[in-house]
Amino acid sequence: MSRLISFEGLGELLEAPFVQNALIACAVLGLVAGLLTPLIVSRGMSFAVHGTAELAFTGGAAALLVGIEVGLGSVVGAVVAAMVFGLLGLRQRERDSVIGVVMAFGLGLGVLMLSLYEGRASNKFGLLTGSIVSVDGTNLWVLAVVAVVVVGVLAVVFRPLLFASTDPDVALARGVPVRALSLMFAVLIGLTTALAVPIVGSILVLAVMIVPGAAANRVTANPALATLLAVVIAEVSLLGGTILSLAPGLPVSGYVATIGFLAYLTCRLVARLRGRTPVRA
Repeated sequence: MSRLISFEGLGELLEAPFVQNALIACAVLGLVAGLLTPLIVSRGMSFAVHGTAELAFTGGAAALLVGIEVGLGSVVGAVVAAMVFGLLGLRQRERDSVIGVVMAFGLGLGVLMLSLYEGRASNKFGLLTGSIVSVDGTNLWVLAVVAVVVVGVLAVVFRPLLFASTDPDVALARGVPVRALSLMFAVLIGLTTALAVPIVGSILVLAVMIVPGAAANRVTANPALATLLAVVIAEVSLLGGTILSLAPGLPVSGYVATIGFLAYLTCRLVARLRGRTPVRA
């Protein structure tokens, strides 16, 4: 147990610039992911997030191979994936098959490019499990720009997007541009997923992009309250997981996923004790 949980030298580690960069990145990512995740859960797009994460991994692998910023490659890969998913699979019955086809192709391509990459093995491993060491000033700038874009777009379209997510048929009948909103939301998912890959890795992006919303939707049907709770869970998971991983020197993704899972179990227990009928999560 001491190998997993340790606080030896934690104070000195927290003073390191790369750790401070990582904590800032986690705080920004927690805000953006927390704002999106209740909508992702209500729209039934968990598999889309998984597929987007795999294509973000492919973009990052391509960036490693050609020698450019990995974060930028992840953003490009995730946005391209999101647009493909949005254009080819907007209907619910088509979405899973389209995502499965594109994800399989992208994942295979990413593995091939990683095999061709002759650099450090830690760079390859970091794309899968995340690495706080990889978060530098350039990553923070990319993160800040993308976060501003995502939050700004959400501020403008949140009400119609929530309407379209809750009852798309009625929203369409009322003149809400459901198709355009679906494509826009897919791109927002792609951008945010790309931000999560360098921190938690492509394998466990779901711990950031799905778990907080699934947990929040278990205890409240109020959209504003669910969003606030999801942001809190995402922040605690990311910041807490990062801090706990420092002294042991282990990948941050396992700690983030564990904290998120415990939060989800807690919310399920609270919902059961309150006798609330659980929503789809």
